[in-house]
Amino acid sequence: MQRTTAEPTVEQLPGPKAKEWVDLHHDSAATSTYVYDFVWDITEDAVGPFCTDPDGNVLLDFTSHVAAAPLGYNNPKLLNEMREFDLVDPLKIAGQDFYVSTGGTPEDTELPGPAHLMNTLTEITDHYDLDTVFLSNSGAEAVENAIKICYDNCDVPKYGLTFEGAFHGRTLGTLSLNRSKSVHRRKFPELSGIHDIPHSFEGVQRLREKLDADNGHIPPEQVAFLILEPIQGEGGYQIPESEFMREVDTLCKEHDIPLIADEIQSGLGRTGEMWASDHYDFEPDVITSAKALRVGATISRSEIFPGEKSRLSSTWGAGDILSSIQGTLTIAAIREYGLLEHAQHAGERLVGQLGDVQESYSEAVVDTRGIGLMTAIEFDSKDRREAVIEAALQHGLLTLGCGQKTLRLLPPLDVSDRELDIAVDLLENAIAETVSSS
Repeated sequence: MQRTTAEPTVEQLPGPKAKEWVDLHHDSAATSTYVYDFVWDITEDAVGPFCTDPDGNVLLDFTSHVAAAPLGYNNPKLLNEMREFDLVDPLKIAGQDFYVSTGGTPEDTELPGPAHLMNTLTEITDHYDLDTVFLSNSGAEAVENAIKICYDNCDVPKYGLTFEGAFHGRTLGTLSLNRSKSVHRRKFPELSGIHDIPHSFEGVQRLREKLDADNGHIPPEQVAFLILEPIQGEGGYQIPESEFMREVDTLCKEHDIPLIADEIQSGLGRTGEMWASDHYDFEPDVITSAKALRVGATISRSEIFPGEKSRLSSTWGAGDILSSIQGTLTIAAIREYGLLEHAQHAGERLVGQLGDVQESYSEAVVDTRGIGLMTAIEFDSKDRREAVIEAALQHGLLTLGCGQKTLRLLPPLDVSDRELDIAVDLLENAIAETVSSS
């Protein structure tokens, strides 16, 4: 398959072989989200956003595995750097609790290890004065450790602050911070003292009143953290106003409340900057990263992290050695190939194209928005959104929902104009079908 000439082709989706793989999966798998009825055949051709299923259908994947595959499938920008690596066992031991050498000395080794990844993460967060990293397996663990270090750093940790529409993970601790969908939290026990705030400038003003020394009811010195996504993901790709982010930052500084930026989905170039936080007058005290990083990472300052041994620990921290290498090489590729700037320009083009679609189908499309290649199109109803996702899939375009009635598009960071054009044409055809049948 050549990326420059590949085209989406669908005969039947799902086909008979794909159904067999799905049935096998469900024989023993617990019910999960199952974001789409597509089976990726890892033995067949795949490159960039193009991938193949067991029945030979070729799909254009504009989900990037929910931003976890920032360079798409089999990207030579990554694979060429890894070809010489001979796999060893165990690969699963990596991170804080075990030291790893990748040969030679740290300065002249051919491949980066977990320690190199941690050093790279402090380099790309140096403008926030962050100098310390704890690696883990997932985004939820990264956020879990972020709130743990903030609780530990607070003398009387009684409260935590989150925003309406937030999604921060699925561990019991992170579930307590979620405000996007009730299904995430229902019947699970929650951390006490978590207050939620409207995701707006007015909401922050109300919080200011609650923290007021004379008239408020939340003592600021007992607030362990405030956490937010610079751009809300599961909550519907809500892009905040600069004034809102500035006010959040000011409030946290005034009351010395640690500010956690959840960059699990928005970080590592997705928005055209290394961090979505970089778009704003906003300085996080903790950044959480995962997905595109291939591992989980909690990044902060040494004085916020506990100094006592065993307060934080993980046998399988950083997922595995190979994932740590992939994380470092992914950051290197983003820098070497100018993918931040490319994501900015490609994102502007995509949002413009989606705006044209909105004009043509204003009865169905109520909004289009995005920063970089974190883009969304909002419909008049959830049913419409679901119908468009299904119709697009049948035409060969993989997309995902978010929020109540929004569809998100997450192409690879090196997406081409040709690939954008194909995706928008397929999406417009899917919308036209739903409009004509309603």
